[in-house]
Amino acid sequence: MPPSATTTLKATVSSPIEDYLEALHADCAGNDAGEVASYIPELARADREWFGICVATVDGRVYEVGDTRQGFTIQSISKPFTYALALEDVGRHEVGEKVGVEPSGDAFNSISLAPDTGRPLNPMINAGAITTSSLIAGTSPAERLERVVRTYSRYAGRELSVDQRVFESERVTGHRNRAIGHMLRTFDILTEDPNAALDLYFSQCAVTVDCRDLSLMAATLANAGVNPVTGERAVPAEFVAPVLSVMTTCGMYNAAGDWVDGVGMPAKSGVSGGILAVLPGQLGVCVFSPPLDPQGNSVRGVRVCRRLSRDLGLHFLDVVRSSRSALRAAYDIAGVPSKRWRSAAERTLLDEVGSRAMVYELHGDMQFAGAELVVRAIVERSAELEVAVVDLRRAAEIGRAAVRLLLDLRENTVAEDKELVFVEAGTHEGFARAVGQERGLPPLVFGDLDPAIEWTEEHLLSTYRGGSVAPPAVGLADHQMCQGLDEASLAHLEGLLERRSFADGETLVRTGDAASEIFLLTSGEVTVTVHRHDGAPHRMATLSAGMVFGELATIGRSVRSADVTAEGAVEVRILSTATLDDRGHARPALQAALVRNMLRGAYEHVERMTREVASLTRVT
Repeated sequence: MPPSATTTLKATVSSPIEDYLEALHADCAGNDAGEVASYIPELARADREWFGICVATVDGRVYEVGDTRQGFTIQSISKPFTYALALEDVGRHEVGEKVGVEPSGDAFNSISLAPDTGRPLNPMINAGAITTSSLIAGTSPAERLERVVRTYSRYAGRELSVDQRVFESERVTGHRNRAIGHMLRTFDILTEDPNAALDLYFSQCAVTVDCRDLSLMAATLANAGVNPVTGERAVPAEFVAPVLSVMTTCGMYNAAGDWVDGVGMPAKSGVSGGILAVLPGQLGVCVFSPPLDPQGNSVRGVRVCRRLSRDLGLHFLDVVRSSRSALRAAYDIAGVPSKRWRSAAERTLLDEVGSRAMVYELHGDMQFAGAELVVRAIVERSAELEVAVVDLRRAAEIGRAAVRLLLDLRENTVAEDKELVFVEAGTHEGFARAVGQERGLPPLVFGDLDPAIEWTEEHLLSTYRGGSVAPPAVGLADHQMCQGLDEASLAHLEGLLERRSFADGETLVRTGDAASEIFLLTSGEVTVTVHRHDGAPHRMATLSAGMVFGELATIGRSVRSADVTAEGAVEVRILSTATLDDRGHARPALQAALVRNMLRGAYEHVERMTREVASLTRVT
């Protein structure tokens, strides 16, 4: 029986993305290399075992594993966000007069100034970051700090604050930064007492965040400056590209070149153990783990980002043409059934349970971001689903990461006694190879959508009724063409009908034949087929005993537009249009009843097509 509203559904299918991140976290947690930063005393208190990974998409879905809600101070990851605020406050020209955009190739706290002007080489090293802090607008130090924290909060989607203990610790021990500040004042890069800029810089570095906050801050940059959860704009879109540019070339200091080659995402690290990375238009990443390598970057963070880029195809030079539009449409099979016309009982059951099977039509290039969108849609609805059909025929390319996620999803789906089937036209060799070689659970793959939907219907009928039942032979009294006829009319009609039998594969009707007969199918099944412009056959319907065909063409007295072929042994009763016309004069009531039943059947065709159109134009 179909599930009732009170039925407890099985646990939802687990997300293969979450499974992957869990496995990645477990694999990298054993790496104990690196040292926790100690030159700022408060940072030395961090537990070297803290380890969190967050991936946030540009539509607000956050995947997280590990210590993602453990607070820590943002440190140098603050630099791109203050740089963006400075660009907004004074403009690109004035900022460019004070700080360059060239990679230094040096450590984060190096004294890298242009020899002729004293201008810091870029805003990601401390000298450049102190300079950009000095450019933040405000009538007082308190107002400038309030604007910085409020801006960071818009990126994160929640109210942030300064850790006063860390601020004081940095302020007391930041002698090198003070030296940099006074040197900047010597070159008139800072035009006022450097202590104000230094205090603001120490304060911004001491803002407390967690791994989830930073992933959303990264996703905000990936989303052209709009927070994907709150919808609030954190930075004008025109300043996002300059920020991502300096993150790409300078964000990882003297490891920047190796990072671009091996990871390929604009990024920024901080000495408290965070690494933030951005894949424009797709997602933001944050990894938090305090032990640092000699360059001041999180050891586990670097390893995780390399794995993410390699396994999920996240390098920003792997061009994706249409990742955000990968899900073309989603609809259930109650609205878009197969071309097999079902009995009244089967139709009633499929109307009840058809919403438990969804079709997901994909298009464009299928890389990680596109596959994530589809996988998430299926996982989030999995408690209500028995079958998901993934239609890949319009996918121009299916990347390795997308294949991995889809096949992982099928394994998770089958583990929950559900099904995931694929439709693909045989053009995706990478997908086919993965199907044939990589998995011990070969997925169900159909060459066209209609047989996949028909298989799904059979699966639902089997689940809720024990399977579909081949319709038995139907007597004339029970035929849909004879509804409402009394015994006398039925007896008279019996004498007007010609009985014919056809063998499996035999053609009953050919395209182009004169439409001079109406066929009442009394035993077996027939398939109605049209030919496309390239000559390929296309199934329009499969009809079973008790149904009628040929009536639409006879109403308009036109020629046949389709072939009708027997599926197994078939018996029909045939009524010629000449006889129907003749009976109109002799028995007008009989003719009226037959025409009424034909029109009822035509209405069912129209109603079915209307439901399909409504479903196909509604993306869920």
